[in-house]
Amino acid sequence: MKNIGLYSPSSSGDICQYRHPSYAISRAMSVHAAKLISGGAEQNTGGPLAEYERRIAAGELLDGDACQLGTLGELQRLYLELVQNAQACRLDRYATSEKAGRSRWLWSRFVPQTSYAPVKGLYLYGGVGTGKTMLMDLFFDQLPCNWRKKRIHFHDFMLNVHSRLQKHKGVADPLEVVAGEISDEAILLCLDEFFVNDVADALILNRLFKQLFSNGAILVSTSNRAPDNLYEGGLQRDLFLPFIATLKDRCIIHEIGSSVDYRKMTSAEQGFYFVGLHLSSILKQKFQQLIEGQVAVPQEVEVVMGRKLQIPLGANGCAYFPFEELCDRPLGAADYFGLFKRFHTLALEGVPVFGLHNRTAAYRFVTLVDVMYENKGRLLCTAEATPIELFELIVTIAEAQQMAPRTSSRSRKYDASDICVDNELGFAKDRTISRLTEMNSREYLEQHTELFG
Repeated sequence: MKNIGLYSPSSSGDICQYRHPSYAISRAMSVHAAKLISGGAEQNTGGPLAEYERRIAAGELLDGDACQLGTLGELQRLYLELVQNAQACRLDRYATSEKAGRSRWLWSRFVPQTSYAPVKGLYLYGGVGTGKTMLMDLFFDQLPCNWRKKRIHFHDFMLNVHSRLQKHKGVADPLEVVAGEISDEAILLCLDEFFVNDVADALILNRLFKQLFSNGAILVSTSNRAPDNLYEGGLQRDLFLPFIATLKDRCIIHEIGSSVDYRKMTSAEQGFYFVGLHLSSILKQKFQQLIEGQVAVPQEVEVVMGRKLQIPLGANGCAYFPFEELCDRPLGAADYFGLFKRFHTLALEGVPVFGLHNRTAAYRFVTLVDVMYENKGRLLCTAEATPIELFELIVTIAEAQQMAPRTSSRSRKYDASDICVDNELGFAKDRTISRLTEMNSREYLEQHTELFG
């Protein structure tokens, strides 16, 4: 694909070398932090700490946030524990049994087995842009390639679980079979963006992870939420609470703090984010330039369990959707993953300001942005307002209690009666705003061009 001046505001599974989009973005690390790491790394021959020091020395990580040092220390500690206990943890895929998940399940009927790993996992949580994903991926990349390990986004992981449950529908306890299959494939699970907002997920997580941990699984996860705040206010949350206890029992909980959102340190520009619903003609013009003379036609992509997603217009890796077609219909993460397996660029027309009247669409938009970011996708869109303004009416319970609705900036700009008090969405919006900002930065768009042409 040709470079068409994308950056000017005035222009109208498991692989050892996994790289997340944020790697190419300058991450803040102070000279003081680098010295601290340099002093402690001499005793270690490998792992995330040594790799981190190398990247600072190479200029791949810049400037400063000592808050990340504590997290790096936890990851280095876990790395060393895993290396020392690799045999006991059954991490080497070539030294472990290759029994299928169903066989494991049948055998456990006769000989009940509980084999907790001698090493506890790690649950990292903190605000948006604190470098959680980058640090977890740095840790993952340093692990031996022959280990049974898997790095996957939480949305994708749960879709895979539900697909497996459907496949084993006739079994007496399909959840136990699924847990057996997953732990046979990967003992070390690295789940990015742990975020529970679906009652179906909430109701199976406790039994699923109890079984996974009993099979020796080790969890490393990132999240915006502390364990005690997961699925806060969700339906039947009392049935979810045992999972929180299980998580805290099998993982060390570590908060990663930072006063800086690194994604917003990129050279953010207008990119392809056009403020104004009347600019659809410009969006269509840009879409036509990106498909480079090909004819855009309706298409369809297959998603999980044989379902198909209809694409209004698609060509040359680019798909065009009105907002209503993608976020006002009963679609979810499975549909969006299917979309970005086929297309690398999405043109989305008419993103509205979110509030009480379109809360469901807001949830879908958050999920869409998560999936797009995970798949390194590119977004072109027209929107009613800037990323921050899109979510001004979405507030957490704590924020709502502090608000004076009739005097707040929100009520002056929009109808105060449309304020949506929703804890999950209120916390998720910051991640979405951050990602929308990064996805329209020069760095992100240049990465996209390098990856997809």
